Amino acid sequence: MTTKELVIVIVSVAIVIGLLVVLFVGGIVGFTLYSVGNSEAATTAKKFLRDNEKLKQDIGEIKDFGSLVSGSINVSNGDGQAILSLKVIGERKTVNASVELMYRSGKEWRVTGASYANDVGQTVDLLNPYESSLRFQISELLFQISNLKSQISNLRFSDSEITETPLKAAA
Repeated sequence: MTTKELVIVIVSVAIVIGLLVVLFVGGIVGFTLYSVGNSEAATTAKKFLRDNEKLKQDIGEIKDFGSLVSGSINVSNGDGQAILSLKVIGERKTVNASVELMYRSGKEWRVTGASYANDVGQTVDLLNPYESSLRFQISELLFQISNLKSQISNLRFSDSEITETPLKAAA
């Protein structure tokens, strides 16, 4: 084997290995983007944007969304947070929107914040922060009540504790 043939073989092997690495990394990135774009969080975000009257007033009826949904989704111990960026295609114009979502105890995703940049570069809030805060506080309160009910139902009393209640002792 001559030096020229050896160089051709080495370069060919290096190119093949490089292509395999690119395909592998591209596959991982593609799968990740597909997973984020087709997640329950993305579906909830798209529904929110499609139904948002403030957004419709500015860009017209929502026709479609861009094929690329980027952002992050973090789930831990039944709780989740997501921040997603979507291209929203309306009848009159297209904007880039950002939607923040969360869920607790395996419940449905809900939008906690949403905005987009208008023509002059201003950030337009799509969710009334006071309404969102109140809705979040009510959801948190309902979650706490549910936990208390669960804890109460799990309490076990002995027969002596049942016959002598604090109310009887106070009377």
